[in-house]
Parts: sequence; C-alpha cells; structure tokens
Amino acid sequence: MATGKISKRTVDSLPVGPKENYLWDTDLKGFGVKITTAGSISYIIQFRMGGREAKTRRFTIGSHGSPWTPTTARLEAERLLVIVAQGIDPVDAEKQRRREAVDLAFSNYADLFTRSCKREGWRRLVERSIRLYLKPTFGMKALPAITKIDVVSVLDQMPPKQVANRRNVFAVMRRLFRWAVSRGDIDRNPMEGMETPPPVKPRERWLKDGELRHIWNAAPECHRCFGPIVRLLIVTGQRREEVSGMHWQELSRSERLWTLPGSRTKNGEPNSIPLNDLAIAELDREARGERWPRKGRVFATASGAGFTGYAKGKVKLDSLIEERCEEPLEAWRLHDLRRTLATNFQRLGVRFEVTEAVLNHVGGSRAGVAGIYQRHDWKDEKRQALDAWNDHLATVLSESGETT
Repeated sequence: MATGKISKRTVDSLPVGPKENYLWDTDLKGFGVKITTAGSISYIIQFRMGGREAKTRRFTIGSHGSPWTPTTARLEAERLLVIVAQGIDPVDAEKQRRREAVDLAFSNYADLFTRSCKREGWRRLVERSIRLYLKPTFGMKALPAITKIDVVSVLDQMPPKQVANRRNVFAVMRRLFRWAVSRGDIDRNPMEGMETPPPVKPRERWLKDGELRHIWNAAPECHRCFGPIVRLLIVTGQRREEVSGMHWQELSRSERLWTLPGSRTKNGEPNSIPLNDLAIAELDREARGERWPRKGRVFATASGAGFTGYAKGKVKLDSLIEERCEEPLEAWRLHDLRRTLATNFQRLGVRFEVTEAVLNHVGGSRAGVAGIYQRHDWKDEKRQALDAWNDHLATVLSESGETT
C-alpha cells in the first residue's frame, strides 16, 4: 500500500497502471487519493464505524479538479473524519443530504403531496395555495429545515383582509407537514403549538326574488359557459366548482337526476341532486336537444378544459344588471346563491334535514351519531323540495315575462 504526503506534486506524478492505485496520506490517517486505469483521479477517505471489528468503508470526496485540490480535499477529509469520530456515517449523511436537496426540497415535496390529494376540490385548493403562497416562500428549502418562523412568514405576507384565504393556506400547510411526519420524512411538525387563524365572520347575504330575476335574465348575455352555470347554481344550490365541473356521465335525463361523485365534492361525500324543470331546460339547451351526450364536460372551453373565468363573468353580469336597472345590485357573490336556496327552502317549509341533504352538508343534522346510523338518502324529499323551488322561481321569473 503506497503512502506519502498527498500534494500537488505527488498527485500529478501518480502512475496509471493495469489496476486502480491508491496513495494514502502519511499526515492524515484515512485520507487517500485513487487513480483508475483510465487515469481518473479522485480523493477518498477510509474509515470504520464501530471499531476494529467493523468492516472498512470508503467514501469519495470528489474528483480531482475544481473545487477539489489536494488542499481542499484534505480540509474536507478532516471534516468527514471528525464526523466519523462522532459516530456519524458520512455515507449515510451524504445520502440524506442528497435526499434533502432533491426529494425533500419543498418544491418537489409539495408536488408529491399534491398528487396524494384525492378529492378534486381539496386538490385544487392545495395546488393554488402551494403555487401562490408556499413555493414563493419556501422554494427549494429542505423540508426538515423549515421552521415555525418560516411558516409564520408565509401567513404574514398575506393581506390581512384575506381572512378565509389565510385559514385555507394554514390548513394546507398543516396537512402537508402532518403527512410528512406520518411518512417519516420529518421528525417534528414545525406547526406544533400554532393557533389556527380566526374564522371568517359568516356571510348573511342572500338574493331576494327581484335580484334573482335580474341575475337570471342577464346571465345568458355573459360567457357561453358562465351564463348557464349561474342559472344552474340558482336552481340546484350546489357549489360553483361542482356545477362548472359537471360531466354528462353524471347526468340522467330519464331519471331527472344528477349523481355527483364524492371525488368532486368539498367534503368527499357523494350527492344525488334531483333535476327540476328549470335545470332540465338549461341542460337541454347545452345539449341542443333532449338527447344528452353520454360523456364529456358539460361546460368545456374552446381548448376542452374546464371553465375558470368566474371573475370576468361576474364583472360582466354585474355590469349588465346595472345597465338594465340603472343601479347596481348590493354586493353579492356566486356562493350567496347557495345560501339563497337554503333561505328560500325555509320560506317554503322544507325540513332542515332535507335542506342539509340537498346542500350535501355533513354537519348539523348529519353529524355525529346521526350521520353514522341514519342512512336515509332523502331522495324523494329532495325532489319535492327542488320542485317547489322550481315553481317558486317560475313565478318570480314570470313577473318579467321570462321563465326560460
């Protein structure tokens, strides 16, 4: 075994032979340089973990050339041998370093977490939160290196008025870090002990009959997808993404039924929504007749993708209503249409349990023990309620001479 002082002179004079050759440093035990049969030179250390009885192991510092010279390689070897003396295997440490640099880099890990999310609504929220708020802050920082201060900085950078959004982003981070702990990718959740941001004050806005009439009549003059989406929001009371993401295979004209799978609902619970006359008429228009397609998106854009232009559509709709009425409606959101249906169900004498079933709420009458043991689907009652709502809307719309 060749020994000598590892220096530029000795490294440059290493001979190329029929087999690999080594030169072991006389000053730093365990530090060596290797030359292959092809003339490639690299710096290494040789060590044992656990005393003389343990197997000898080698770790490659790097190839000769920038940044590794005899001087820089010696400094690195000294550092690594100190780690070995502390009982840390540099091979394992390097594997962990590389893993943190790639697999556990936040940006990469966040993509993995997103792919694990099954429910469509939750996955969209996760994708948006990560893209807009988490990746710009965490970037490629290793997941184990993220601290509570880093988490707080994400929330501090969000506008104070975005109360609901702050809670959503907080929930995404909390779920992501809990998932990482459950997989053994991190030992501790950096969000331990953090208080959830305060809840949003519940909105009370619901649309009166006259306002519904103005919205219904102006909707068709908006985007070809946005108009019918708004009308179906009014007549079904379902969530915006559930209606805009509707597929023909979920619909049955003969049964007058929309079967919404749990993969597309906010709470992961499937829902069946009876279709009343106004809903059927709206879908007939989309299908251009009474024979509905067997599959595909109901509201597809020119590219075939789902509709997402809610903001522009809402601005256009409000502008049309203001132009016709010579004054704008009191501020409202598309989600208020859902509250409007629930409020009118109460006015029409619909039972609370039926309203909860139509809206697919898992709280209230469907929570706890009741939700586990009471499996009645309220199908007939939901149909009666939505038919009553249809009749009420038809009366409201007829006052302007328009019901379709």
